[in-house]
Amino acid sequence: MQANPAIDPKTLILPENASLFTRLRIATRILKVIKGNEGNPVYGQTINACLDYNVYASLIQRIQRSEDGRLLLSKRPSLEARDLDLAALERLPEGTLGHGFARYFRDNKISPFETTLELKNDLDYIAKRYRETHDLLHLVTGYGTDVIGEIELQAYALGNLGIRTAMLIVLYGTFQQIKDRQSGVDHSEYTKRIWAAYRRGRASPLFLDFWFENHWESPVSKVSARLCAPNERMN
Repeated sequence: MQANPAIDPKTLILPENASLFTRLRIATRILKVIKGNEGNPVYGQTINACLDYNVYASLIQRIQRSEDGRLLLSKRPSLEARDLDLAALERLPEGTLGHGFARYFRDNKISPFETTLELKNDLDYIAKRYRETHDLLHLVTGYGTDVIGEIELQAYALGNLGIRTAMLIVLYGTFQQIKDRQSGVDHSEYTKRIWAAYRRGRASPLFLDFWFENHWESPVSKVSARLCAPNERMN
């Protein structure tokens, strides 16, 4: 496990029967070193164990209620880099989900999610699925990849799924906003936008059981209308 030299890797190990304080402390430390290495299976599994195992277990129960959800858990489709043909997706008509997804990576000069995580159960799969749909959510929600856009997306995920990791990121981002206004907007606008994104996530259908892979040729606007509640008007 490669970690920030300023943080001892031993402090990122979750002890058995760890307290809530210890779980939060370790999760916060992982957030400080995971950027650029989001596919690291040790980081991913540890932060899930710290905060979200029971959340994912509850989400699995919700997903199993629908035929599409049960099929998703059975087939375990993947949106990892090795399972995507970005060149083929970019050849799809402009405005389609596939074309927009491929252009998203080109325009932002980034690559799709990759991990070496071994999927031992549905919980591992749903945790992975949540992470690899992050970039697609930027596309369908319209939230940007700047500081405020990333926090808006986390607030949306918190409202939609109840993911505690998202809550921790929102809290950490809010602390940075109070400290030095990293988002580039004033505190009033920041607060309005984050709360609006959270409420929008709450009002939207669950997105984790959606087969994005079957909708590459659909217009982004159609997928967005199906998955996302309308944006609130900002006063």
